[in-house]
Amino acid sequence: MLESFAGRNELNEVIKNRVTKACDLLDSGTPLFPNDFRKEHSIAWVLEKYGQLEGEALEATEDVFAVAGRIVSLRSFGKVAFFHLMDQSGNIQCYASREDLDEDTYKIVKKLDVGDIVGVSGHLFRTKTGELTIACRSLRLLSRSMRPLPEKYHGLKDMETRYRQRYVDLIVTPRSREIFIKRSLIVREFRRFMEDHGFMEVETPVMQPIAGGATAKPFRTHHNALDLELFLRIAPELYLKRLLVGGFEKVFELNRNFRNEGIDTRHNPEFTMCEFYWAYATFEDLMDFTEQLFAHIARKVCGGTVVTYQGEQIDLTPGHWHRMSFYDSLTKIGGHKPEFYNDYNKVKAYIRERGEKILENECLEKLQAKLFDLDVEDKLIQPHFIYHYPTAISPLSRRNDARPEITDRFELFITGRELSNAFSELNDPVDQRLRFEEQKREREAGDDEAHSMDEDYLRALEYGMPPAAGQGVGIDRLVMLLTDSPSIREVILFPLLRPEFQAS
Repeated sequence: MLESFAGRNELNEVIKNRVTKACDLLDSGTPLFPNDFRKEHSIAWVLEKYGQLEGEALEATEDVFAVAGRIVSLRSFGKVAFFHLMDQSGNIQCYASREDLDEDTYKIVKKLDVGDIVGVSGHLFRTKTGELTIACRSLRLLSRSMRPLPEKYHGLKDMETRYRQRYVDLIVTPRSREIFIKRSLIVREFRRFMEDHGFMEVETPVMQPIAGGATAKPFRTHHNALDLELFLRIAPELYLKRLLVGGFEKVFELNRNFRNEGIDTRHNPEFTMCEFYWAYATFEDLMDFTEQLFAHIARKVCGGTVVTYQGEQIDLTPGHWHRMSFYDSLTKIGGHKPEFYNDYNKVKAYIRERGEKILENECLEKLQAKLFDLDVEDKLIQPHFIYHYPTAISPLSRRNDARPEITDRFELFITGRELSNAFSELNDPVDQRLRFEEQKREREAGDDEAHSMDEDYLRALEYGMPPAAGQGVGIDRLVMLLTDSPSIREVILFPLLRPEFQAS
């Protein structure tokens, strides 16, 4: 067995010692990875049902419990050993005595290490310190750990190691486990809220012949049998709106999207969103709906509508959210007067002074969007709906009836970051074609995030799509908010990192 670890740079005396003990167990006839133990109880159930019993009441119980989990602490004193066993639900102390176990089983106990997975059965008692403990009447080694866990009081301090070795992080960092348990609850409640409001969950293609539904750079792939270039989806939007054409009036999809962009505390190239579309609704309906949605999830996950994020109290109570137009935000929050932000040359010079890249012939509206990113976005701490974005930067949004230069669109910002994008949908096929043609010109001018022409989507619109509103909510960023996590990597189980090992 030791030979299988040969050549590994990280092989050290601790691992060698563990492997040697594993070999001793095998030599004595003890399998290292059996699958014949049946776990009958969760640790949390045992603690909940019997945790309040004391003294005689506890001793009077004759119940025998069969639990399984990982050893996270171990103390051996000659003929007795104490260890804490952890399963998904919690941890409990176990007591193994030479007097209670047969000789072969106690030899296994003497070879155990922190990290091993074992199954035990026995009855409950309290130690002299009052800790509820399982007195083992049988013990089974279920999986031998060849590597030591990080030290109890130090854990994994290096952030990249935590993300790269998430399997270890989940073992030794209780907060990491709590985050992902909460993430599961957030997704469940999001889905429940949508279904309770009449939305039908659907699935749309992940591999698409045209990367559409957002302005972003896609990942490319190739289908050999069809000899076809495909893209990993940057958004499901255009497929979901095809379903509105088909007659479904309320649809949603919890989906993975892929955008070939940079990595930072807010961005991961692979991320989760929920997009939903609602026929006969407007972007203003979605503002009210979003307030109710976020408040519902916050109550279920955090116990209330006021949550703490990085020391700031964020009020998600419906009716307390701010609503402000895009151009008003440039003035009231960004501090820029209309005579400045409407002057192309002044805005261009200002953005360059701030170190931002500008494409050749980039329109004024795109420069205004960069001005917003620089001087407004990070100041939007409490929930803000910023609405009426310029038409030139909203290729899929419905024009405002009174002012065609702006759209009936909003973005939601909380804690200085965007959490959602929504708009009344553009369902005029002629207007949509003109928008796509403008996007095509921008792509030819060097904007590799501009939207592509999608003839099939235009054909769908020509059959008639009902007036509707649609929205995308970033699930990862919502989880960040509700778990007080400053980085998106904290809330993604396996964020993208450079490979540690070369593929062979």
